[in-house]
Amino acid sequence: MTRKFQGKIELDVRDSVADWDAFLPTPAPTDAPNVLVVLYDDTGMASWSPYGGRINMPTLDRLASGGLTYSQWHTTALCSPTRSTFLTGRNHHLNGFATISESSTGFPGYNSHIPDSNVTMAHLLRDAGWSTFWVGKNHNVPIDEWTAGASKKHWPLAQGYDRFYGFIGGETNNWYPSLAEDNHYIDQPYLPEDGYHLSKDLADQALKMIRDVKQTDPEKPWYLWFCPGANHAPHHAPEEYIAKYRGVFDDGYEAYREWVLARMKEKGIVPADTELTPLNPMPTGTFSPTDEVRPWGELDAEERAMFSRMAEVFAGFSEYTDAQVGRIVDYLEESGQLDNTLIIYCADNGASGEGSPNGSVNEGKIFGGYPDDEAENLRMVDKLGSPDTYNHYPTGWAAAFSTPYKMFKRYTYQGGVADPMVIHWPAGIAASGEVRHQYHHSTDIVPTILDACGVEFPEVYAGVQQTPLSGVSMTPSFDAAPDAPSTKKTQYYEMFGQRGIWHEGWKAVTVHGPVSGKGDFPGDEWELFHTDVDRAEATNLAQDHPEKLAALKDLWLQEARTNEVLPLNDLQIIGNPKDYETFLAMEFHQPAPPSGQFVYYPGTSEVPERSAANVHGVSYKIAAEVELTPESEGVIFANGSRFGGHALVIKDGQLHYVYNFLGIPPEDRISAPVPQSGAHILGVEFTKEGMGEYREGVGPLKLFIDDQLVAEQRIRTVLGHFSLCGEGLTIGRDSADPVSSLYGYGFDFTGGTIARVVFDIADDAYLDLEAHLAAAMARD
Repeated sequence: MTRKFQGKIELDVRDSVADWDAFLPTPAPTDAPNVLVVLYDDTGMASWSPYGGRINMPTLDRLASGGLTYSQWHTTALCSPTRSTFLTGRNHHLNGFATISESSTGFPGYNSHIPDSNVTMAHLLRDAGWSTFWVGKNHNVPIDEWTAGASKKHWPLAQGYDRFYGFIGGETNNWYPSLAEDNHYIDQPYLPEDGYHLSKDLADQALKMIRDVKQTDPEKPWYLWFCPGANHAPHHAPEEYIAKYRGVFDDGYEAYREWVLARMKEKGIVPADTELTPLNPMPTGTFSPTDEVRPWGELDAEERAMFSRMAEVFAGFSEYTDAQVGRIVDYLEESGQLDNTLIIYCADNGASGEGSPNGSVNEGKIFGGYPDDEAENLRMVDKLGSPDTYNHYPTGWAAAFSTPYKMFKRYTYQGGVADPMVIHWPAGIAASGEVRHQYHHSTDIVPTILDACGVEFPEVYAGVQQTPLSGVSMTPSFDAAPDAPSTKKTQYYEMFGQRGIWHEGWKAVTVHGPVSGKGDFPGDEWELFHTDVDRAEATNLAQDHPEKLAALKDLWLQEARTNEVLPLNDLQIIGNPKDYETFLAMEFHQPAPPSGQFVYYPGTSEVPERSAANVHGVSYKIAAEVELTPESEGVIFANGSRFGGHALVIKDGQLHYVYNFLGIPPEDRISAPVPQSGAHILGVEFTKEGMGEYREGVGPLKLFIDDQLVAEQRIRTVLGHFSLCGEGLTIGRDSADPVSSLYGYGFDFTGGTIARVVFDIADDAYLDLEAHLAAAMARD
């Protein structure tokens, strides 16, 4: 922070004394550490080699051998919420991140807008003399700020980061990512056929940022938050890394659980008497059926081969990304920075069960509320991990990679919240190659880094009274005995309606699965576990200690009120059409103009799907005003990718409107000869006449050239979204992975002029949520 001017000012500069230090940033303390936080996605504790898993992580192994491996470090069970705690050190509901950005709603704990009273760690470190960088996934921009014209208040640069390079939202295609740099969207620098993969690109950018600082200010420390797309779906990796795991998982996920638990005990990760919990531990009706695990013995040979291949791809993805982190670590060693760099290498929640019992070759179907087709999956088994798939393994592997715990991501049982974490800092930690068993949580990361860097947390920042940190520093554990008491005493949990509370070695959890649609929260059964001796939460002691359980339930409610946890939301968005519609109605929607018309222009930034005209579950018209020549060809507009979307295209003298329904072949394609010259209006009209079995819109699609109907056919349209994030609406081009097999990457419109493209949803315009829901469902 700058200080008050201490020079001298007279009428004549010759008689005055300058004071440059009053205007220059305060330098960091001498020998202050660099900080590198590597945050993976969707990784259960039993996945990686330092914890006994079969996924080889050479870089992480190296750091673990020279640092500390934590056996009781916890997260919130979901991406955005955990990442918000890394930003501020406050509990996720206090940050407005009860859930992911894409499913935020208009309640204090759920709105995804971090308040000014929760200053970020990056602000504090930058003010104290650190360079601050964020590379990779950013899942903490509110959904209403995704567009080019929106406020950038919650983008990284405004959150205290000097530089940002990565993607906005929960996931992206690793071969064709939707990228942003600093405060704007960009195209990827090169293509997969030229060697592109997101993990490699992110490491390249991280190295460039660090080197830029060191060549101009060698003594200045830096903080880098490195957030790869791994291990979130889609699981994409170079074939040579996938091939390393050929046959490694052929024994199946139940055998893996037995094998890895023995290894975890051998490594001292869990106590020797830790029990293996059941594969399907929850009673029927208390959790979503899409989270069930199919026993390996009930699978046929084709299914086993496909499920094994899905695990191989996941493992290859993880190791390939670890190799990219290794490039950063190698540079730190070569440049003499490694010993005084505090490295925290971890994951944001448990293994993901979002692939359903059968896995998926196109995870986008989940967001479209449409079931997977196992026969289609089997046809694509040899393409898993390539640009042709958007794949995710089945729930069985989520359970296996979360061994020995119950369930996985989204659950507040250990399977969702217990995660791997290694800390390496030779200059600050005397111990090496040891395991630490102190109980900690993701809210403890910010206090730990501030403590290690000698930076004080302020009571007031930028004139705003600050909410106290929710976490505690982990530095007492650095050189303590492995089993020394934890400095943390209490941590509540809540995710999609499932509740939990840990306090001084005991934990209570509701038998109420997330997104289960169960409701009736007052009637929930609570389980009680003594986690100091029962790490796996295998033995329910609720009947043995009713007073202890009652006290923990009261403590949960107290924590919930303090941290803005209510109201609870367990809407079952998959398999429950009514809940899905209720959820869609609560989402953020770009308000429609009174006319119901959205106007878009060429030469502009991609418009995120959730801020574009909503063509899902409603009737719509699209009209493009163009000036054509005999050479005209290319994309007039596109939204989505090969895994779902729609586009208007001119190719080979034909006008084509393509509706790609969730990547399921064949594409719906309606075509007609295009005029060769002059000003024309090219348009389509879809009229929703009813709904299909899975609430998809059904009705006639008409193709127009000027006022002439030139083609017509019936199609079906997606109720939900083409993608979770990215792959937005573009005019005159397709932003990344092409919507249609008609054309390849970069098929920009040429040989003519696009004046504008108008999307008209006036018949179904949602001027407010109630009106939108009524309009969308009017043709049931």
